[in-house]
Amino acid sequence: MDSHPIANAESVVARAREGDAAALEALYRAFEVPVYNLARRICRTTEDAEDVLQETFFEVCRSIGRYRQDGSLWGWVRTIAASKALMRLRRNKYRDADELHDDVMEHRREDTALRMDLEAALERLGETSRAVVWLHDVEGFTHDEIAGMMGKTVSFSKSQLARAHTRLRKWLGEESLG
Repeated sequence: MDSHPIANAESVVARAREGDAAALEALYRAFEVPVYNLARRICRTTEDAEDVLQETFFEVCRSIGRYRQDGSLWGWVRTIAASKALMRLRRNKYRDADELHDDVMEHRREDTALRMDLEAALERLGETSRAVVWLHDVEGFTHDEIAGMMGKTVSFSKSQLARAHTRLRKWLGEESLG
């Protein structure tokens, strides 16, 4: 099931494989917003998200010949976008454990009565934790897939998610998140 359908997807993909500019533009237009939104959830800045959007579609254009149509077109594009967003995090030299601690400490408030909405709570998470939460809980990637994209172990993905859920529960004052 394609959550972001494109009219005549097979025809558009076939034309895109032949380098048809209109077909490539149709792919961009169909997936521009969801790719940007995914990138924005993982990356801290709009500039990084815009770069990820461009890098994703450069890769889509370059790799459309390798799309096997055995899954949804959006699933394929989404995997490329997630991978590009994670590469952006690595390129920005964020540190897995250190940034988690530093980012949380930088924003820490001792006011335990502070109640935040989920959006604000997600913003408080470090880059890596937020990426894992978004990819797993929202986008539906498995820990195996996340580990592969991040070049880490499955246990790394699971522990990042568990720690992030603990922090989110605390910040949101809820007992039943995730």
